Amino acid sequence: MSAPAAARGGAPGRGWETVVGLEVHVQLLTRTKMFCACSAAFGDPPNTNVCPVCLGLPGALPVPNEHALRLAARAAFGLGLTVHPRSSFARKHYFYPDLPKGYQITQHRAPLSTRGRLEVASPDRGAVPVGITRIHVEEDAGKSFHDKVPGMTAVDFNRSGVPLIEIVGEPDLRSPAEARAYLAALKQVLLYLEVSDCSMEEGSLRVDANVSVRPAGSAELRTRCEIKNLNSFGHVERALTAERDRQIAAYERGGTIEQRTMTFDAATGEVRPVRAKEESHDYRYFPEPDLPPLVLEPEWLAEVRASLPELPAAKRARLERQYGLAAREAAVVTATAALSGSFESFVTLSGAANGKEAWNWFANDLLSFSADGETIPLPLERAAAAVKLVQAGKIGRQSLKPLLARMVETPAADAEALAQALGLLQVSDSGAIDGWVREVLAAHPGEVARCKGGEKKLFDFLVGQVMKRSKGRADARLVNAALTAALEIQG
Repeated sequence: MSAPAAARGGAPGRGWETVVGLEVHVQLLTRTKMFCACSAAFGDPPNTNVCPVCLGLPGALPVPNEHALRLAARAAFGLGLTVHPRSSFARKHYFYPDLPKGYQITQHRAPLSTRGRLEVASPDRGAVPVGITRIHVEEDAGKSFHDKVPGMTAVDFNRSGVPLIEIVGEPDLRSPAEARAYLAALKQVLLYLEVSDCSMEEGSLRVDANVSVRPAGSAELRTRCEIKNLNSFGHVERALTAERDRQIAAYERGGTIEQRTMTFDAATGEVRPVRAKEESHDYRYFPEPDLPPLVLEPEWLAEVRASLPELPAAKRARLERQYGLAAREAAVVTATAALSGSFESFVTLSGAANGKEAWNWFANDLLSFSADGETIPLPLERAAAAVKLVQAGKIGRQSLKPLLARMVETPAADAEALAQALGLLQVSDSGAIDGWVREVLAAHPGEVARCKGGEKKLFDFLVGQVMKRSKGRADARLVNAALTAALEIQG
C-alpha cells in the first residue's frame, strides 16, 4: 500500500493531526548475553555464540546478567523513570523461525521502570515533553536471512538471548519530523549514559512506530497501525510520512483503518501490511517459571543513580550559564560527551579571554578538521599553542587554519617554528606595511576617493586589499593605523 501521489511530498492533509508513539529496542553494551555466558559480540560466524540456555534446550536454566540489569536501571534513571525495587519476568509466546524457544523472556505486568519523560526540540512546536510509559528488560531473538540459501530461510542464533531494553513512548509526537527529533535526543542520552553503542547498522537500536491520524482539535485516539523494525532515523521519518498520508487518504475517501502491522520498503518508499496487529492476549503471557521475581536492593539502586554522568540537557544549560554560550553554540559542543569534554579542556588550555572566544576557536577552526564531528585530530595542547600565536599577535587570524592543517599532519612540531617555516608569522615591519598600503592606494584611486568622501565601508575593503598583498601576514592592527594615516595625509 503506497501513499497517494499528491501526498508523498510529506505535507499533512489539512484538518488532520498525526499521532505517533515509538517503541525503541536498545541492545545493552554487555560482553555476554542476558541469561547465559555466551558472547554478545556482533559479526562473529553464524551460530557460534550459542549454548543450551539461549537455544532453549530442555533442562537449561537462565541466570540474569547483573551488568545488563545495571545498564537498564542506568538508562531508566537517566530518562527520569521510577525504577522499581521489585519486578518480574514473563514468557511472550510467538512462533518465528528465529525464536528457538518459541517464546521470548521479557517483562510484562511488572516492568523494571515506569513513568519518565524526555524533552525534545520539535522543529514545529519548540520544546516538547514526550512521556515514556516504561522501560523493561528482555532478550533478543535470532536473525532470519531470506536471501542466503535459494528457496530457504537461514537462521543465525548468535543474537538470540542478547540483552535488550524496550523504551515504550507515549503517543505524544505529532509529526514524522518530531519522531526523528525524539529518536536523536534519545540516542544522545543513551550514548552519554554509555548503556549502548546505538548502532542502527548493527541492529543495536531498532524502532517500531505506531501511527494514527485524527481530525485536528480532537482528543480521540483512532485506530493505529504499527510499522516494525525501522533501522534508520531517515526510514522512520519516511515510513511515518507514507503511513500518515495513506490513512488521511483513506478517511477522506470515506473509508476506515484496520489495525495492522506494517512493513516499510525503503526502495519504493511504500508501506504495506504484513499481518493483523497482535494484542497482548495473542502472546499468551505468563510468569517465567525459571526466574524468581527480580529484587533490587536500595543500596544497589542508589549506587546506580549516583553513577549517572551530567546529561545533555543539564550540560547545555551549564555551558550557556558558565561560558555565556548561545543555545545553538552549547548544542554544538555537547553533541557527544567526548566533544563536550574536549571543549571544556580547550577553554582552559587556550587561555581564551572568555568561553565565547574559546567556542569560536574550537567550533570554527578545530572542528573543521574532524572527520566525525567529534574527534579532534590533534592533541588539544598543540591546538591551544597555535591559538596562542594568534592571541599574541604573532600570526593573523586567517593564518590559523593553514597552520592547524599542517599541525594535523605533523602534530609533534612546534607551533611557532612551523608558522615561521610556512611564512605565516605576521609582518610588523612598518616599512613593509607602508609599502603595501601605498601600492593599494595607487591601485584603487576610485575607492580611495569615495572612502575619503564618507563611504566608511570602503576602509575595510582597502584593509582587505593590504592583507591580500601581504598574503595575510601583515599585522592587522598596524595595517589599520598605517592606512588611516595615509588617507589623512592624502586628504
